[in-house]
This record gives sequence, structure tokens and C-alpha cells, in this order.
Amino acid sequence: MASHSHREGHQQSHDHEHGHSHAEEDMLSVEEAFQRIMASFSPLEAEEVSLLDCLGQVLAENIRSPLDLPPLSNSAMDGYAVLSADIQGASPESPRNLEVIGLVAAGQGSNQTVVSGAAIRIMTGAPIPAGADAVVPFEETDEVERRQAGRPLDQVAIYSSLPVGVNVRPAGEDVRRGQQVLDAGTPVRPSEIGVMASLGLTSTRVIRRPVVSILATGDELVASGRPLEEGKIFDSNSFSVAGSVVACGGIPRILGIARDNLEDLNNKLTEAAGSDLIVTSAGVSKGDYDIVKDVLTERGDMNFWSVRMRPAKPLAFGHLREDGGRSVPLLGLPGNPVSTMVAFEMFARPAIRIMLGKRILARPMVEGVLTAPIYNADGRRVYARVEVTRKDGMYYANPVGPQGSNILTSMSRANGLAICPDDLPSQGAGEQVQIIMLDWNEEVDV
Repeated sequence: MASHSHREGHQQSHDHEHGHSHAEEDMLSVEEAFQRIMASFSPLEAEEVSLLDCLGQVLAENIRSPLDLPPLSNSAMDGYAVLSADIQGASPESPRNLEVIGLVAAGQGSNQTVVSGAAIRIMTGAPIPAGADAVVPFEETDEVERRQAGRPLDQVAIYSSLPVGVNVRPAGEDVRRGQQVLDAGTPVRPSEIGVMASLGLTSTRVIRRPVVSILATGDELVASGRPLEEGKIFDSNSFSVAGSVVACGGIPRILGIARDNLEDLNNKLTEAAGSDLIVTSAGVSKGDYDIVKDVLTERGDMNFWSVRMRPAKPLAFGHLREDGGRSVPLLGLPGNPVSTMVAFEMFARPAIRIMLGKRILARPMVEGVLTAPIYNADGRRVYARVEVTRKDGMYYANPVGPQGSNILTSMSRANGLAICPDDLPSQGAGEQVQIIMLDWNEEVDV
């Protein structure tokens, strides 16, 4: 959504005429706004989810193993299961000849016992036969020569001396029956899914994903796919916010566009019933129409703040009352598309992570060298869009061009936000800066 500059000049005296206490003049630090907002959130309730559907969620229960892993001692190699005592001193010059009495493959068992002078041919993962206490790999025997010569495999010459336990994976080496394998509060990654599958689980209890209703406001907005009339712009905020919700683990519910009239805005907010969070864009700054503020204040307990940050100075937060007495947190983001995304990063993303049961709320941060200056004109904390690269063991932060809050393509070119502190008028090229990494992936050489 582009700038709502055509609304500027509309004065906030309307608030005072109506007796609203929006605290518009409160200039909060980023930390103050963060603390006030986060205080309203806590982890949601648990749900039972199939293993493949719980990636990124947080375990709501401790996971104990119902079995030993591996359940039986098994072979770590393709080779021969032997008695270690039989092959002491063996070498290519002085092999030990053993009788091959059987074969055991993975997934099979053997009812034969390895006694002195005998060996059983065994495949990786197959259970260790009774009596055996070591596995000699094929390469350390004469099996290849026997095959090439067309000789039977009823005998084998062992070329190496191995101690007890070599190439044997003991039962319970990974997990013991009854052991607590995963703790409640653990984020589920592919490795945790694999561990739970190895225990025979098909589902698990996790903190459920929050449902986030997303509402854009403004008469100038048009939904994608519709004809674009003169003076109108396509709604991008609904989609950038929805994508951000999905990326941090929530479930987006796009409500569409609310027009600048009481009836439409009220109807759209009613459609948000049952959400865990409502995110609106536009209608919260001094230049915007008062109607959004009027409706939010009428239907809930709202605060309208100025936050000491650039972009994303105007912000609203509070609770919207629903029929039946339930109230749902509402975060009102500014309307300029970059401001919307940066404000989401700083305030909505950590709130969603709290609801998901995550313990780490912040993105990873690195220190890097600026390649061009960042300017801070009015004592706000600047979050400059930068492309972070790594060269010769150092991170470099390259501002991606014009930093206007309406230039959405700058977010597409950026993978980090370089911070110029509130109390510095600028950060110069060559200076070290703190960088919030928006995308920490294989594209950035760590």
C-alpha cells in the first residue's frame, strides 16, 4: 500500500472534540512499545498434530521413549560377525580362517550362534547373532578374492585383529526405554520429527499456531486482480503481512479492504471474530482519517503511540471487544508498505512467537561494516534496509538505495536492517553497525 500522504493535513483536533484519549503525543522508545505490547501475549493452548504438520511448532509435552534405540545390538558394517578372541593377531600375512555358518540381513534375525572357529556373514543394520562380539568389514577379509576365483563362501580368511565391540552398535546406544528424549518447549525441526518417528509416534501435542486476521484500510485501495482506476493503488500490505505471518509460524486470515466508513470497518472487524491477533494497516497516524481510531476506540481499549523509530513511527495497540465478552489483541501498523513490514518485524513477529511458545523472540544479529552512510534526521532509531554480504571474514552492510517508507522494492533487495541508534545523527561508511538479519540462510556466507 502506498503512502497516505493525500490524507495529511487532516488535524487530530477531532479526537479532542470527541473526548478521546489516544495519547497521540506519547513518544515511546522501541523498547517501551515492545514491552507494553508483549505483556499482552502468552503461549496458546496445545493441540494434537501429525508429525509432518508440526514443523516449526513447539512441543507441549515431554516425549519419553517406549523402547530402546536401537532395539537390538546391530552391525555398523557389511562384514562378518565373529568372536574377537578368534581373530587376535590376524593380519594379511597371518590370516585367521573361519567357517561361514550363515547369513543375516537387515530386518532379519538369526537363530544360529557364533562359536569359536565360526563366522556369520552380516549386513549393515542386521541384529548381531548370539555369541558374536565384533564385525569384520568385507574389505578386511578374502571375500573379494574368493568371489573372483569362483570359490565358495563357506570359508573366510580374516586379515585384521579387532577388539570386542568394534563395528557393533549396542542396543539402547542412542535412547534407553523410558528415557525423556525431547522436552516440552522444544521447537520442532526436521530432526525432532525424525526422532519422534523413530519412537513410532505418528502425532504429538504442540502449541497451536495463532490465527492472525489481517485488515487493510483506505478508500484508495484496490484488491489485486481488479481493474485499477485513476487515483487508486493495489493493496500490497495484506499480502506482505500475510506472508510474514506464515513465515513466522502463524495462520493468516485476510479480511480484505475496509473502506473509510463506519459500517464497512465495523463489518470487517466483526469478521475477525475468533482470531488470536488482528493486524491492521493505515489509519493510525496523525494525517490519517480519524475513522479507524474512532471505531477501534469505540469497540475496544486502544492506545495510539508515536514510536521513536524510522520507518514506522505511528503505531496503535490495544484490545478489541468481541460479542460474548472475549477481547482480542489488535496491532495497528502504519500504512506505508515498508513501515508496515518493519513494524511487523519489530512488534507482530515476536508477539506471534510468544503465542507459539517460542523462547527466542529476536532475529539473529551480526556486526558489520557500512558501505554507505545512514542518516538520522530527527533523533529516531533508524532501521536501514541493507544487503548483507560476507568477505574475508567480515560482514558488509550495503544500503539498498532510497530509504523512503513507500519504496517496497527496497525490502525485496534487503536481507537485513542496519541500526543507527537514536542518539547518533548518522553512521558513516566504514563504521561498524548492528544488523538485524531478516534472512539468515545459505545465501549469506557465515
